Amino acid sequence: MPADYKSLSRVQRLATFLVVIGPEAAAHVLKEFDDESIEIICKEMTNISAIETDLQKAAVEEFSSFILSSYGSLLGGPLYTRRALEIAKGDFKATSILERIAPTSNSAEVIKEIEQMEPRQIFNMIKTEQAQTIAFVLSYLERDKAGPILGMFNHEVREEVIERLGIMEPTSLELINKVANALSKNLDTKQKTTLNKSGGIRMVADLLNTLEKEDSKSILTNIEERNPALGAEIRKKMFSFEDLSRLELPDLQRIMREVDSGDLIIALKSATDSLKEAVMDAVSKRAAETLKEELEMMGPVKLTEVEAAQERVIQVVRRLEEQEEISLDGGGQTV
Repeated sequence: MPADYKSLSRVQRLATFLVVIGPEAAAHVLKEFDDESIEIICKEMTNISAIETDLQKAAVEEFSSFILSSYGSLLGGPLYTRRALEIAKGDFKATSILERIAPTSNSAEVIKEIEQMEPRQIFNMIKTEQAQTIAFVLSYLERDKAGPILGMFNHEVREEVIERLGIMEPTSLELINKVANALSKNLDTKQKTTLNKSGGIRMVADLLNTLEKEDSKSILTNIEERNPALGAEIRKKMFSFEDLSRLELPDLQRIMREVDSGDLIIALKSATDSLKEAVMDAVSKRAAETLKEELEMMGPVKLTEVEAAQERVIQVVRRLEEQEEISLDGGGQTV
């Protein structure tokens, strides 16, 4: 790339700016261009190997002022922050971090009060509300509480709530205030908490995993018929430890390189023979022999320890999938 920024064409300058701000922000900006323009810009981006500091500064100075004013929160804000954290740390850690930094609100008192209620009490309070409001309330509850509440609704309501949760974006404070105020008439609130949760694919997958298998399968099938893209994303997030056996060999090999060997041994303690065989095929011959020996020598292990180890393996899988290093679409379907 030329050392003189002024010698660059307008397209080359824009391409430089997009490289500087990173792929996530660049993707948002590129959405505003037509296909032909995107092709031209991306061609210039592929020609950029390294950008000197002075060129970076010049590109930011030229484009940032009107890009920021045109696109508002594209380069920051809750959505960008959440996405960046999910890529860097995974969705679970992202939620944990955001909970510590999210702003507080008077409406938090209402949410906190609802969180402390029993599932049946919450159900009685929201059972006549619209699906969107039900989804909003469930999005602030832990899976162990939201799951039983969801199960109290009839099949039709459950499907609509699940779909609402799946497409729910991080909730604005204005909407939080409106819903919380509507629900607060029956509450005596005293405590405060942070507000940053939302629904989304991860929560929907978790909730469906708490339902009876046939109910979960039926709901997901119906969602896929109405919204194939949403259904596919939910199905991928419902990935379980046993689903490792359905992945393509290169993807499973990539996972095995990242997984802690101690976690893998414990996680395989209760695994099916087919999964153990798939894992053995995905590691080196020596590693497979070691795994087999340690599994044979291992004594009784608490189920909670096995499940915890399996969850840590799944966390690795989710991280690699989010980074697009593996695909979870391999050989079959879950549920």
